[in-house]
Amino acid sequence: MAKKITLQPENFELETNTVWAFPNRGKWATHDAKYRGNWSPYIPRNVILRYSNEGDTVLDQFIGGGTTAVESKLTGRNFIGVDINPNAVELSRNKCNFEFDSNVDISIRLGDARKLDLPAESVDLICTHPPYADIIKYSEDIDGDLSHLPIKSFLMEIGKVAEESFRVLKKGKYCAILMGDTRKNGMVQPLAFEVMRIFELMGFKTKEIIIKEQHNCKATGFWKTNSIKHNFLLLAHEYLFVFKK
Repeated sequence: MAKKITLQPENFELETNTVWAFPNRGKWATHDAKYRGNWSPYIPRNVILRYSNEGDTVLDQFIGGGTTAVESKLTGRNFIGVDINPNAVELSRNKCNFEFDSNVDISIRLGDARKLDLPAESVDLICTHPPYADIIKYSEDIDGDLSHLPIKSFLMEIGKVAEESFRVLKKGKYCAILMGDTRKNGMVQPLAFEVMRIFELMGFKTKEIIIKEQHNCKATGFWKTNSIKHNFLLLAHEYLFVFKK
């Protein structure tokens, strides 16, 4: 039997500027931080409410821990979730197993973001959080898992993701993607802006560049010591790009 839970955040307000910070990441409904690297539910909630309407269809082709799926259900949107990892698919289905008076269709399936089994122009909003190349590996040996790829190979494959995103999204609709940077040999690798440029080359227009502060990066111990010793700043932000087709 589906469990009864607190379904909505308290005192929620839409973000109104281009810097977002969520020190309390959000624990309503079935949300938690157990799936490594998953995003705060405040992010998809803001994106969904601002860039779609009730009854629309939202796509997340890197469903991960199911955060976007839960928020789609809570906001009255139909949802299609895809992931190449069977564990993510199972977890996301379980996350959506709660009672809520909303007549929406939630479809969560195994699949590849580079080749979606969806008709052209069938989606009203894309709201997704891909891996940041091989910073966090989400599986041991799943063929096609982009989280195993170094930056150069990752960017080549994310181009296929961008092409598919453009194909399935309706004209005039929006695609929101959270992406972060990394360091190599002490130098910043601007992964996020590389991804942004790829989506632009596929035909998307960049509507918004939002800086999302990270609050789970504690500058203590090993990293604090090394940042001072080797003279580099700890990366404490990500970028949320909102594209328009």
